[in-house]
Amino acid sequence: MKTTKRILATLLAMACAFSAVGCSKGGDKDSSYEPLIEVPDTEDISAIPDSSDKTIDWLCYWDINPGKGTPEKRADLQLFEQKGGTINYKRTTSMKKYDALAEQVLGGTPPDMFPFDTGMVFPCNVVQGMFQPIDSIVDFDSGLWADVKETSEQYALNGKHYVAPINFTPLSVITYEQSTIDNNGLDDPYSLYLQGKWDWDAMMNIMTEWSATGTAEKPHYGINGWFQPFIFHSTGETLIKYDDATKTYTSNINNANLERAANYLYEIGKNGLYYPDWLGQASDAFEKDILFYAMGTWASVGSHTPTESDNWVVVPIPKDPNNDQYILSPDVSAYMWVKGSDKTDAMKCWFECAKIVTTDEGYKAISKEKFKIENPYWSESAYDMAYNEIISNKFIRLGDPGYGITTTLSNNDAAENASKEAIVAYMYSSVLKSDDETGAQFTWTQLRGTYASKIQNELDEFNKTFADFLAEDK
Repeated sequence: MKTTKRILATLLAMACAFSAVGCSKGGDKDSSYEPLIEVPDTEDISAIPDSSDKTIDWLCYWDINPGKGTPEKRADLQLFEQKGGTINYKRTTSMKKYDALAEQVLGGTPPDMFPFDTGMVFPCNVVQGMFQPIDSIVDFDSGLWADVKETSEQYALNGKHYVAPINFTPLSVITYEQSTIDNNGLDDPYSLYLQGKWDWDAMMNIMTEWSATGTAEKPHYGINGWFQPFIFHSTGETLIKYDDATKTYTSNINNANLERAANYLYEIGKNGLYYPDWLGQASDAFEKDILFYAMGTWASVGSHTPTESDNWVVVPIPKDPNNDQYILSPDVSAYMWVKGSDKTDAMKCWFECAKIVTTDEGYKAISKEKFKIENPYWSESAYDMAYNEIISNKFIRLGDPGYGITTTLSNNDAAENASKEAIVAYMYSSVLKSDDETGAQFTWTQLRGTYASKIQNELDEFNKTFADFLAEDK
């Protein structure tokens, strides 16, 4: 963009000042300090016209505005305020957010904006009439939005777009300690990734070799954490799919590639490579002689960040050996425009402010600088892998509609089983679980036999509602 060089120079100069202050206390972050960095204005985004309402009502369970826990004002909010906008926080809870949204929309007092997540927002609550298309405020052919145009098509119905991805985050990455790999003569996953050879087979071989060096008193495990759904997704398939020819959502439960992924995960469990207990940070896994820790980057930054003696490496979830490309089902950062809101100018401005601070090189540079201050022992290659490479267009981005179909299929908050997983999430995770009564590890055949009809019944009901939506949306 035309202001990138000017912004970059300004931000890097500010970063030097920020770094000096941040390091004056040994790198500790004082939660009460006000940041020195002010986001510069940019002519790439127009100010909200004075004739328009400049306040966006934001219904959510977290506030965009700074508070006691997060005293630093976000860059997108600073820029939005420079353009004349304000965010009015309408508080709800995570458990009740959809109920609150429905109550306000149906009551004729809708908020303007609601958070997108990979849960019940799309397609379920779009079909329920909670949100409106964004095509009037987002031009996917423009330079600002062109990089997410293809991904946005996964969130379109009747040719209308409902989600404008602001940014992507890998829901899970593989983190490991380099010295463990080197000291045990194991193949290095990062080197394999650079050669295009980091796949299921490579991971299985490395985990098996590591496990063999353990003892009964001190077992070595291959992996812990959250990786199961992404093994399925690396095939390019999801449990629920959208059929554009019939305009219906269909079950993909008999897909041979999904069964192949399930069998791969089953082998990990059967061979004792999986450590099943919850561990909340990478260091906990490594202390238990677990080679690979699979989790979002939140579990290895901030209070979970590596120490000076650590050398943590990050690689993506391995690819399917049958695919040439890596496939990512990412966390999508985006905002939904609530049906009934008429704040067109303010919403357009907010979307653009939010987008530019995640894509412009100047803003990205300051974000990286602040990350390095708070996480000084992350390597350059680990940062680039987690925050650039994996979310780049080198990876195919796969949206999973199974996470947003119906309460029974998709809503973990409403799940009644012990693991608090809705059916789709449970299907993805459960070949690494065991039957409470027999102790036997579940097979894909068992899971498919138990849930196939339930999935189909839910889809049949949803597709009736979906057909009504399509008919009314013409």
